[in-house]
Amino acid sequence: MASDLEFHLGYWLRFVSNHVSHAFSLKLQARDVTVAEWVVLRDLFDGDGVAPSLLADRLGMTRGAISKLADRLIAKELIERTAAMEDRRQQTLSLTAAGRKLVPALSALADRNDAEFFGHLKPAERAALEKMLRDIVRRHDLKTIPTE
Repeated sequence: MASDLEFHLGYWLRFVSNHVSHAFSLKLQARDVTVAEWVVLRDLFDGDGVAPSLLADRLGMTRGAISKLADRLIAKELIERTAAMEDRRQQTLSLTAAGRKLVPALSALADRNDAEFFGHLKPAERAALEKMLRDIVRRHDLKTIPTE
């Protein structure tokens, strides 16, 4: 005998996660930004002038993935790459003025998406759900930030 899909908590987590992520992705697409690009933009918002290798480490991405994302965001004129004067091989990534202006608008989309899916929860329910999810992350030492 095999257990039903609905028997597994992982099924329900994935079910909800896919719908939350898809709805957010559609909101971002309307602003010509992907979820992975949003994650990079949001990280740079708090600390401009970040080395791509440090950004990769913080976000749990490969350096190649960061390089590709940076190229796309540079083409969109949302970030810029600057080489250090003393060693041109050392580079930093930072938001452009357009990128700095866009991040709060995208953050508002994330807030709205959260409210659409979780706004019906009472504050104590939301806090309990977050506590349980953070506990799972901690217990399994999960590090990679979801970007898909």
